[in-house]
Amino acid sequence: MRLFDPHIHMTSRTTDDYAAMYASGVRALVEPAFWSGQPRTNVGSFIDYFDSLLGWERFRAAQFGIRHHATIALNPKEANDPRCVPILEELPRYLIKEGVVAVGEIGYDSMTAAEDEAFSRQLELALEFSLPVMVHTPHREKLAGTYRTLDVVRESGVAPGMVVVDHLNETNVELVKNAGAWMGFSIYPDTKMDEQRMVAILARYGTERVLVNSAADWGRSDPLKTFSTANAMLAAGFTSDDVDQVLWCNPVEFYGQSGQLILGPIPGFDEAGPLDATAGFEGNSVLRGARA
Repeated sequence: MRLFDPHIHMTSRTTDDYAAMYASGVRALVEPAFWSGQPRTNVGSFIDYFDSLLGWERFRAAQFGIRHHATIALNPKEANDPRCVPILEELPRYLIKEGVVAVGEIGYDSMTAAEDEAFSRQLELALEFSLPVMVHTPHREKLAGTYRTLDVVRESGVAPGMVVVDHLNETNVELVKNAGAWMGFSIYPDTKMDEQRMVAILARYGTERVLVNSAADWGRSDPLKTFSTANAMLAAGFTSDDVDQVLWCNPVEFYGQSGQLILGPIPGFDEAGPLDATAGFEGNSVLRGARA
């Protein structure tokens, strides 16, 4: 089983997580730029963070046999802080760097005028640099935020097929599907979506234009949720080809539009991956939990 996590914040995860991900079949991932929990106070904080995403974190992932890619943007939450907004002027030099596969996360947190401005400006950058877009839907007023998101995307001229609208659930999936955009789902232990709800959505809406991610970060989250979702799909009667489409081919198709995906095996690692996903990790409680 080969897995591609299309949205995970590995900067906040451990090397044990990388090892467990590789053992479960993860061979590629995308790490979106996001807020760090502690508010940034100047543009230099973003510069250091972006450089780390494209340098150190990519190297760290490769040590564990995983291809690391990134998306770059001013995130919606910090778009409301005047100290952070000038980073928009620095984005063009990052959007041309190797391994940058989209503009993101952009979109809405509180649906303010400042977020509108940052969203529109970064959609313009996506058009200019011919990059896909990762859109964050707000945790509050999600349905209203999704309507507003799709209106802004439509007005921007970015093709729907170049946009993934992320953190969806049962309330807004049909809206995004009908708009022609890609549908992103984050599988969490307690919030957002779980594996069984995800399987039900796949059964109802199909496997096309669907991205399933763990969105694991520094909070309560699980970097093996792509693995557990794959197992839930198989248990529900989906085929191995269905699993491969959702958890490998779909993210490759979406992010491949950037021309920046690098998916060849890393020297020194087995291209096919271990036959037993738990081999060498019998004591790893994270992996055991994903199998349960």
